[in-house]
Amino acid sequence: MSSRCNLRFLIPGLALLLGGVPSVLAVWPQPQQIRNSAERYSLSARAFLFKHADVSAVRSGCDVLDQAFTRYFTLIFPESGGGGTGDTGAADPFTVEVNVAEGPCDGYPAEGSIENYKLTVSPGQAVLTSVTVWGALRGLESLSQLVEQDDYGAYYINKTEIEDFPRFQFRGLLLDTSRHYLPLQAILKTLDAMAYSKLNVFHWHIVDDPSFPYQSRKYPDLSKKGAYHPFTHIYTQTDVRRVIEHARLRGIRVLAEFDSPGHTQSWGNGQPSLLTPCYRGDVPSGTYGPVNPILDSTYVFMANLLKEVTSVFPDSYIHLGGDEVDFSCWKSNPDIKAFMKKMGFGSDFTKLESFYIPRYVVEVWKWGCYLCEDTVLEIWKGLPEEYQKELSRITKAGHRVLLSAPWYINHISYGQDWRNSYTVQPQNFSGTEEQKKLVIGGEVCMWGEYVDATNLSPRLWPRACAAAERLWSDEVQTSSVDQAFPRLTDFRCRLLRRGIQAEPLYVGHCKNEYQGI
Repeated sequence: MSSRCNLRFLIPGLALLLGGVPSVLAVWPQPQQIRNSAERYSLSARAFLFKHADVSAVRSGCDVLDQAFTRYFTLIFPESGGGGTGDTGAADPFTVEVNVAEGPCDGYPAEGSIENYKLTVSPGQAVLTSVTVWGALRGLESLSQLVEQDDYGAYYINKTEIEDFPRFQFRGLLLDTSRHYLPLQAILKTLDAMAYSKLNVFHWHIVDDPSFPYQSRKYPDLSKKGAYHPFTHIYTQTDVRRVIEHARLRGIRVLAEFDSPGHTQSWGNGQPSLLTPCYRGDVPSGTYGPVNPILDSTYVFMANLLKEVTSVFPDSYIHLGGDEVDFSCWKSNPDIKAFMKKMGFGSDFTKLESFYIPRYVVEVWKWGCYLCEDTVLEIWKGLPEEYQKELSRITKAGHRVLLSAPWYINHISYGQDWRNSYTVQPQNFSGTEEQKKLVIGGEVCMWGEYVDATNLSPRLWPRACAAAERLWSDEVQTSSVDQAFPRLTDFRCRLLRRGIQAEPLYVGHCKNEYQGI
């Protein structure tokens, strides 16, 4: 397999813990700077209030923060029953004042969105400052993790100062909804857990060979004939909008992937002539291979479909896959072989693949280039030595890159395999400092061959949290797996209390065990 097959294509459209403070006061992922004190302040749901600072550029009416206030009030005080942002009738409530320097509030998180924040907890108040609402969301999550309960159930928070920002701008999680259909609620709960872990990109691998659950307006037969079931196992336009909005309110981008020319078997059910007919000798075998790259109709279809997709998904990027193309069907087809001869490709079918992808990109988006300056490449395959070489090669060519190869957490093993994810060093490869800046992040991948809604959450969490800290936190400060263990154990218990079925790291218990059974 050529080295390029290890790539997938994405196109634009000091932490200081003072002595004597328990580790449970730490935040996951660990902030860049955090100072805790043993001084603590009592909290009560009856005297707790979120408010916008008088000088904030974002005020009441901002749905991102208004809904976050309600959501985090319930997360902080789960016994309160929810539905409020605090009691303004209390004489002297503990006040969380949020000051956002810049609007707007009604947009979507995007590449380059600023997630920095500062948080100060002092007597009677917490002050959260950020440049954007997205930074404010990250600060609210950290605040919620600082709140604890004593053995009698009384809430408290310790005096704390945090100054925080993400190490990498892209911190993603991939779900595969083709190999097994994931109900909408499973996706929404995953988005919740992503926000708790400060992951900020939901990579939705929505279609693939087994099924086509995306319900297209332009080509409804794709899901009607390509989904497992045309009514129960699809994502309607309303479903997609709900996922995008749920993600937006949590500061998460939704990155759709429509992989081609391979991984398209389910497409052919609803789009005749799209796939290449395979031959046995001189006779069609009745089976089909990848997208047929020699027909003009292929590019008309792809242009129409992707025009719709880019209008539905607001992110400026879309993932085009481009990996694992099986050439055997192309090799058997006489029309393909004649085209190869005409083009001077000989018997090198990688040249045919290289013909399809640039033409597809150029004709769909009318760009004048294929690997444009804004193109991001993803390294999804290989052992450390192999993906480190790829990182070096790609960044030397000036391309930005994402790393997912070490974070295929659908691969499971007995024991604490989260440690493998935690010890990944994304910038540990041969190259200049400028090259290493081209690594913009990475993502956790959960492929669906053996995963559906029954085991999705425990397989994801807290294993994905290990990658989340690696992508957010300072690498030197979080280099010890042993020091991470008690913090992650505590965070896993917090996930359970929030309704996330996170599996245990090892022998032990949580004060609040999972109650969803």
